[in-house]
This record gives sequence, structure tokens and C-alpha cells, in this order.
Amino acid sequence: MNRFLMVGYGACCYAIFLAAFLYAIGFVGNIAVPRSVDHGLPGPIGQAVTVNVLLLALFAIQHSVMARPVFKRWWTRFVPPSIERSTYVLAASLVLFLLYWQWRTMPAVVWDLTSPLKRLGLWALFSLGWVGVLGATFMINHFELFGLRQVYLVWREKPYTDLAFRKRMLYRFVRHPIMLGFILAFWATPTMTAGHLLFAACTTGYILAAVALEERDLIGALGDQYREYRCEVPMFVPHPIRHKPTSVPGTH
Repeated sequence: MNRFLMVGYGACCYAIFLAAFLYAIGFVGNIAVPRSVDHGLPGPIGQAVTVNVLLLALFAIQHSVMARPVFKRWWTRFVPPSIERSTYVLAASLVLFLLYWQWRTMPAVVWDLTSPLKRLGLWALFSLGWVGVLGATFMINHFELFGLRQVYLVWREKPYTDLAFRKRMLYRFVRHPIMLGFILAFWATPTMTAGHLLFAACTTGYILAAVALEERDLIGALGDQYREYRCEVPMFVPHPIRHKPTSVPGTH
């Protein structure tokens, strides 16, 4: 029964994540969703800025605090380690749904491109960003990243083993292709409103802070292996360098 519950819990958390991820595409792109970055709740501009910044801060705090090793060590005294990652994914997804629900509209236009070719180019970058985000999760281990591997091992009654440090595909050119994909998706828009700009600027600032924390944790866990990887591969902007045959960082 315990195995059934853990596998069911992990599967439900993953399903909620998928819904949150798909809604995020519509939210940022104003595509086929009832609430989006440009079509949220109405209100005074001061209230809109305050509420939106608080929502983004809540996501940043949850996402970073629950990812830290010290929190995981404390948290797994109460939550079985096999569902720790699923719980993290669930919490992040629920905070995102709260953000979608309570986001305030800030409609002032910052830029609005009229050239069909330029608009098409930005929509292509937007799509490329989201494809890159999802694709990069499979270049490490998508199922580990979202907690499914952990509960699967419980189902098979096998002990959990850490994944090997590897450098594959996009991770041979940039250290954080998932975050690079998010940055592309958040900024590539032919019509930039004040609300979208606030969202893109705050999330980009958070990404820069978050990867610094993650890399500190990875150095603590992997030592010289990750230091060498940092020397070989740039953080976000690929450049022509010769890659040594080292082995992508694991998930945080």
C-alpha cells in the first residue's frame, strides 16, 4: 500500500506540473488561457506592481529554499526522501497557479513591433525557448528532475542511486540550457507591456541569482569535477571552445 501511495502521489505531482508548465506557455504568450501576463485582474498600477512583485518573490523563495541541501536534510526528517522531489515539484506548481490566478494587468505598451517578419522572428524565438526548456530536461534526466524516477525505484523496491555527472548535447555548450530557454521565452515577444516587462525582468534577475546558488551547491557536491566543467563551458552564451571529454551537472 505504501508503494501504491508513493507512486500515485508522484504521478499526481507530475500531472500537476505538466498542467502548470503548459499554462505557463499560454500565460507568457497570451495564448488560449483565461488569465495571462497581459490579461490578468484589473486594478490600480501601484497595487498591480506590489501584488505582482510579491507573487514573483513567493515563487523565488519557494523554488530556491526548497532546493537547498540544508533544507532537504531538514525536510526529509518529515517527508520520505523518495517523494521529496515530487513535493518540491508540487509546491512550485501550486505557487505558479496562484501567480496565474492573482496576476494583475499592467497594460502600458513598452514596444510593439509592426513588421510581420520581426514579429514572426520573435515568435520563433519564443517557441525555441520553450522547446529548449523541455528538451534540456531530457538531456539530463527528465524523470529524476520531476520526481518520477524516485517513486519508480520505490515501486521496484530498489535503492535510490545518484545519477552520474555527465555532459551531453546542449550541456556541452552552456551550463544552464533550461534557464537560457526560459530567458528566451520570457523576453521574446513582439508586444511588450509593462506587466510583461516586470515579469521578464524579475524572473531573469531570479534566474541569475538561482544559478549562482545552484552552482555553489554543485561545487560542494562534486568539487573539482564541476569546477573543471565551469572552466570549459559558459553559463548561458555559447562560444567556440574545445570541450574535454569530462562527464552534465545533476539537478538541484
